[in-house]
Amino acid sequence: MQANWRIIPAARNSFAVLYAACEREGIVLNPVGAPSDDVTCYSVTSISAVRFRDEIARAGCITIVGGPHATASPWEVAKIADYVVVGEGEFTLPRLLKNLEDGGDGRIPGVMTGDWYQPADTGVRLDAYPAFTEYKGYIEISRGCPFACGYCQTPQIFGHCMRHRSIDSIVRYARRHRQARFVSPNALAYGSDGIHLRLDKIERLFRSCNQEIFFGTFPCEVRPESVSPAALDLITRYCANTKLHFGAQSGSDAVLARLNRGHTTEDVIQAVELCREYTITPIVDFIVGFPFESDEDQQKTLDMIRWVARFGKVHVHRFIPLPGTPLAGTNARPLLTETEKCCGELALRGNLTGSWNDPAVRFLRHPSNDIP
Repeated sequence: MQANWRIIPAARNSFAVLYAACEREGIVLNPVGAPSDDVTCYSVTSISAVRFRDEIARAGCITIVGGPHATASPWEVAKIADYVVVGEGEFTLPRLLKNLEDGGDGRIPGVMTGDWYQPADTGVRLDAYPAFTEYKGYIEISRGCPFACGYCQTPQIFGHCMRHRSIDSIVRYARRHRQARFVSPNALAYGSDGIHLRLDKIERLFRSCNQEIFFGTFPCEVRPESVSPAALDLITRYCANTKLHFGAQSGSDAVLARLNRGHTTEDVIQAVELCREYTITPIVDFIVGFPFESDEDQQKTLDMIRWVARFGKVHVHRFIPLPGTPLAGTNARPLLTETEKCCGELALRGNLTGSWNDPAVRFLRHPSNDIP
């Protein structure tokens, strides 16, 4: 049986991880540009799912679909796909492919098919699986998030308990890259429960890597309340990046509280000012158009966007009600004319990137251009 992987640029890292997991079980995922016999696998987000829905439904082969959207809306995806991988795929996907190859019906834990579903009976320990093999990817050092932000799918997919790859494992895969770049919901939470930071473990990680380290920048980020003099001391001493990426999300404390963000606007201001002290450029995320956002709330966010843009870069995108989140099923509110005008002007000056008008356009300029 030939197992294929549908190439989707946004799922490149997922391919690297799942290729390695399947390879370990003697299965080779063949990258393809269209559905191919015998089986074609997809990993889709809630945005890319719209683009590939018809292709999956009309595919002349067995289709397996996973990824954030499949996990958040499995019943929807099961209407067009033969099998839906719900949750983490490292264990489930190879197990499903083996089952199908042996003539099984695919009814295994963690897979939805037709009107049948049984939740996964396993969790993924990162050290138990390769970060990548033939197809290189970024190194996922942490998974899960203890916070419950209203717009975010991460804790819904990976849980609220953080899991970490060991330093030895990280270093082993980092040696295959000239530069070490990591994936984590909050890089500064590495080795911790996500709330009580363990900077000693981060320093041990830095000391163990013998190449250029980029930490807390694309494709990773940190939380604003994690930014401290001690953390910035480590980054400036050991790392090559001159930028730090973190999320403010709103300039209104009322909105932040309703989102369960776990930080305040003062935390954001302090993080930006600390970055300035350490000559690090802050790159700060904002979301505009929350359904419960008042004109005053949006104006406060706009004021903070202008302030941050004086000292760093701003990334703004329109609120998207992602399935599986507390705000699923809501609608983005209209933007103030002043918000649209300000974002446009700052973008023309090179101080702002994002997709504040069309939520399907994730980046006007890819954030990798903000490296290092």
